[in-house]
Amino acid sequence: MIFDRFRLNDKVAIITGAGRGIGAGIALAYAEAGAHVVCAARTREQVEATAQEARRHGHRALGLVCDVNERPQLEELVRQTMHDFGRIDILVNNAGGWPPQPALETSERTFEQALRFNVTTAFLLTRLTVPHMLQGGGGSIVNISSAAGRLVMAGFVAYGTAKAALSFMTRELGREFAPKVRVNAIAVGAVETSALSPFLNDELRAKMEALTPMRRIGTVEDIALGALYLASPAASWVTGKVFEIDGGTEATNWPFEGPTI
Repeated sequence: MIFDRFRLNDKVAIITGAGRGIGAGIALAYAEAGAHVVCAARTREQVEATAQEARRHGHRALGLVCDVNERPQLEELVRQTMHDFGRIDILVNNAGGWPPQPALETSERTFEQALRFNVTTAFLLTRLTVPHMLQGGGGSIVNISSAAGRLVMAGFVAYGTAKAALSFMTRELGREFAPKVRVNAIAVGAVETSALSPFLNDELRAKMEALTPMRRIGTVEDIALGALYLASPAASWVTGKVFEIDGGTEATNWPFEGPTI
């Protein structure tokens, strides 16, 4: 049956940043599709809550505290996953983010920290997991990038540059790891999460929706569905691609005034 190709039965998936928002949504979607999920995040209470909810789908779920900026914690994440499950089939590099800041107020250290948080950590975790995927016959990696990596928005020089690098890295690794390991990304548009909601009042929400061709802000489920497709056998002929799930935006719908000089 065609729908069976979207199943992840007995696959083992690691999802970073899975304590809330997009990461939690992807973890729960994978669990519903039949996967065992390893939920990693910095806050124990949040990641345990995601794992507990994932278990309601009848599959195993592990919540692990992990700061992706710390290499030893990434190594322990992989070690613990292999100890508990014996395999790794899917990796979602979701942890990331960075607040907007004018370029002339962005220090060299801040710029490098944004690159590390959004790009280097994904590269390191990919290097740690791919050998295990190869031992199991192959796997799939989904990187959570951003529309900020292709749309020019004042104040996003660090974050936008980092996400553009993550998208390009996706294309590079998709070619290098084919055909055994597929690597794809989602360039996420404006999604209503706990990170965005505090900035939105009725006026700003209306403006943002008006600037979005689909006339609404995205949901976590919009992204989780894309991540499910990319990780599943349904996407077995897809690698090295960056999927734009952003409500059709071709220009920024960021409703805040950018910095000027």
